[in-house]
Amino acid sequence: MPTSVGWYLIGPLIAVGLVGFLGAVFWRMGLSPTGFPDDEPPRDGYADGLAIFGEREDYGLLSPAAVTEAPEVADEIRRLLSDAGIRSTSATRRDGRVTVLVFAEEVEAARRLVGS
Repeated sequence: MPTSVGWYLIGPLIAVGLVGFLGAVFWRMGLSPTGFPDDEPPRDGYADGLAIFGEREDYGLLSPAAVTEAPEVADEIRRLLSDAGIRSTSATRRDGRVTVLVFAEEVEAARRLVGS
């Protein structure tokens, strides 16, 4: 029997050993793939709206033009902005309020229109 027969097992054995070692290190550090540390309260499972990079009020290319308590008022604001030729959308925040969003270059005109 040639001595090179068992060498094909070395690669997978090294990979399994490395994964086990990293798993033990992460377990010792308290990092787990799911769940939360004991001192941090669990989140409710909902995303933070349209948040990017963990910032709650970052909507990418859009900026908030108005914030309302009722979705009906937000729809009315969107209709008003649409009649003025300003494209808009809405997003519901975690606290239940509705934010009307427009593009950054139109935010000043939208705020003036909504505020009047």
